[in-house]
Amino acid sequence: MPFLPSPEILLAFTAASLLLILTPGPDMTLMVGQTLQSGRARGFAALAGATTGLLVHSLLVAFGLSALLVASATAFTVVKVLGVGYLLWLAFQALRHGTALSVSHRKRKPQPLGQVYLMGLTINLLNPKIVMFFLTFLPQFVSASDPDAVSKLLFLGLFFIVLGAPTGAILVLLADRFTAALQSSPRAMRVFDWMFAGLMGAFAVRLLVARGN
Repeated sequence: MPFLPSPEILLAFTAASLLLILTPGPDMTLMVGQTLQSGRARGFAALAGATTGLLVHSLLVAFGLSALLVASATAFTVVKVLGVGYLLWLAFQALRHGTALSVSHRKRKPQPLGQVYLMGLTINLLNPKIVMFFLTFLPQFVSASDPDAVSKLLFLGLFFIVLGAPTGAILVLLADRFTAALQSSPRAMRVFDWMFAGLMGAFAVRLLVARGN
């Protein structure tokens, strides 16, 4: 099937995606926070909103970059090269500030499920880091000269959601244990920060080498 990347690329994408998905951010904070404060139903509502946002990002990036590819393969490559700076910035931020998940365990009056869903959707859609992530991460696994780049970009975006949704569901189900583990193991979290920074640095180097060739 032309939309499927090679097994090696798909394996690398899966490993990188899982590490990125497990990196705490606004989406995870909302999901876990709603679960701890108002119950799992609100956590799943937040997850549904964030997942919808990722679907929108996937479609916009796939077809937006596809249009750019049709217009100019060079422009498509420039977008990838500009991603080097962003990837290195992510690595620097992870080492400088570390990964944190700050949520309250205090019980609050539950918000309507629809409102929590919209919160998850809005936070995801308006998060510039997620926009930049899709613009710089997905193209790492697609060649500008690939005639099937359009379908592969879309497949990778949807595959990222397939990986992220079950992971998010597990986090909602194990919210108490997950937050306790993060807060009780600062050394382990520091190792995680270095792994994340190393991954971002490796992608940046890979892109520079590919550009040089």
